[in-house]
Amino acid sequence: MAKQAARVRPRPHPLEPATVPSLTDQAFLDTTADRLAALPTVRAVTLGGSRAQGTHGPGSDWDLAVYYRGAFDPDDVRALGWAGEVCEVGAWGGGVFNGGAWLTIDDRRVDLHYRDLDAVEHETAEAEAGRFGIEPLMFHLAGIPTYLVVAELAINEVLRGELPRPAYPEALRTTAPDRWHGAAAATLAYAKAGHALKGALTQVAGAIALATAQTAHAVLAARGEWVTNEKGMVRRAGLDGPDGIDGVLGNLTPDPQALGRSVTDAEEVLRAAVESARRG
Repeated sequence: MAKQAARVRPRPHPLEPATVPSLTDQAFLDTTADRLAALPTVRAVTLGGSRAQGTHGPGSDWDLAVYYRGAFDPDDVRALGWAGEVCEVGAWGGGVFNGGAWLTIDDRRVDLHYRDLDAVEHETAEAEAGRFGIEPLMFHLAGIPTYLVVAELAINEVLRGELPRPAYPEALRTTAPDRWHGAAAATLAYAKAGHALKGALTQVAGAIALATAQTAHAVLAARGEWVTNEKGMVRRAGLDGPDGIDGVLGNLTPDPQALGRSVTDAEEVLRAAVESARRG
């Protein structure tokens, strides 16, 4: 079968009639996990996302991951015969979020992620030492920290096989807030000097949004709270609302002086949030 290129899979329109799955949720999960666990080099299968955390709704998809040791061949996933798109290893950027598939299994939408155990173990050791990288990933304003794969170990439900359940490293609680907030401060400093003085409202708004996502990472790291994506992250960090960044963004105007004041307001909100999180 020819290799398939990675692209974003279109989702069904919410008003399209839904078909009824033939299996119960538990039977679907058991059957799917068994088939994935039987693939060559796969050592474990996990359930993540809202389904693992109990925050899902009736239309939520199913986030599954296969943890493999050594070479992993996406053709083995294709051979299972499920409808959808199966991407190559590395097709999603080549970093820790290294590929996966968008599938339909028993009329359920399934996002399958590939997880290389060698890479996961390396990033776990790095996080324990307080070190991490930041990689770009589509749909993520601030990119993703490489300790995301460690967060998945801590949060996701292991369906088949065995995986460690790491605690939040104390070293990471020390290093990550400084790095993330330092990036946010630099983002806003450039916005003030390079965009606000020119009345570039859109670019200032984008910079404030980016700095807010970066600061949310800083706040949650200071608290020792894992992050697996940016969904709800700003709210979790307490940065939203009329007294937070929502209020700053809601008052933006293209006047250069007003834009400069808005950036200053954002700096103060974000700095106060990080300082509060550090104090515990």
